[in-house]
Amino acid sequence: MTAADPTALRQYSLITLNYWAFTLTDGALRMLIVLYFYQLGYDALAIAWLFLFYELFGVITNLVGGWLGARIGLNRTMNLGLLCQAIALGALLVPDAWLTLGWVMAAQALSGVAKDLNKMSAKAGLKSLLPAGQHQRLFRWVAALTGSKNTLKGVGFFLGGFLLWSVGFWWAIASLLMIILAAGCASILFLQSDLGKSRARAKFSQVFANSAPLNWLSLARLCLFAARDVWFVVALPISLASRYGWSHSQVGAFFALWIIGYGVVQGFTPQLLMNFSQPTDGRRAFWAALPLFAAMLLLFGLTLTLEISAAVLTLLLCLFGLFFAINSSIHSYLIVAWARSDGASLDVGFYYMSNAMGRLIGTVLSGYLYVQYGLTACLLASTALLAAVILISLRLKRLPAAQ
Repeated sequence: MTAADPTALRQYSLITLNYWAFTLTDGALRMLIVLYFYQLGYDALAIAWLFLFYELFGVITNLVGGWLGARIGLNRTMNLGLLCQAIALGALLVPDAWLTLGWVMAAQALSGVAKDLNKMSAKAGLKSLLPAGQHQRLFRWVAALTGSKNTLKGVGFFLGGFLLWSVGFWWAIASLLMIILAAGCASILFLQSDLGKSRARAKFSQVFANSAPLNWLSLARLCLFAARDVWFVVALPISLASRYGWSHSQVGAFFALWIIGYGVVQGFTPQLLMNFSQPTDGRRAFWAALPLFAAMLLLFGLTLTLEISAAVLTLLLCLFGLFFAINSSIHSYLIVAWARSDGASLDVGFYYMSNAMGRLIGTVLSGYLYVQYGLTACLLASTALLAAVILISLRLKRLPAAQ
């Protein structure tokens, strides 16, 4: 990272630390819920329903949150996200008899609000920390934030599985609550008070993207994350446990390592694309989608024709993760680069609304397809969605460069 204004660097560090704390608890909570309720006898579709409101409220939150951030400042929306996560975790500190499907869905709805307030605030905040035209530095900052976040999410997956095994569900949730409360105190005390606040009074109608680049990019993002979550969220962890006999800690460890590696690749994407020297025109999004589709096609083809071992499956999943990380990092940079300078949270919120919609579609399909047809059907759906990403990226390839 090249030299930058010390105040901007301090704020970037605070945003990153805040995002890390939230992501650690969010990843751990997701793994806790998947494994705990599978342990209680819930099937894959029922577990998918537990995350329905998490994703659905993420869609709503990104739209409202982008507008709210432009009006009151991204520091406040970030702190509001931490508060929502603390309440969501507290709601799970109840007797086991209270942990019904409806109760947990409600808690996950609040956690979904928290996650997308936090993500939108962090990503949009970067736009206001750097002067216009510093695309190289912006790419590195976005990649570092996104990559480190996903690395911590992987640690969270491991932490969730480990805590469930070692101290049980209640104490695991209590431990995560302490982390969130500590992050919230630091954020309230030190985060810049007017971060990302629009100079003009933002209208709610402005949350809907009105430019071709943002609309096409948002649609590509929707398909990209639906393609991942249609097999990753529910079908894969349950398949590893039921089909291959993995323990909870083994499933948690695998997901941790996968996400950690995914985050590392995201963080180093600018270095992998060494000839990135000027604002991207969307071509990289198209070329990056091709090997990702090929990796999924290979994975689907092998599972369709062979009874592959757990070792081969994990190797192919790592290959998919490598290319998915590069695609995600390029997309994450593009939205920040293409967002309007004043009120960036409006465009970023719309984009991550599409991201959340993709996860929602993928999560529901993951549970349904796995129960009805098995893991292979989930991989087929992922392959079709990635083909859609390529077709949409053909349009991105022809868009003008960001200014």
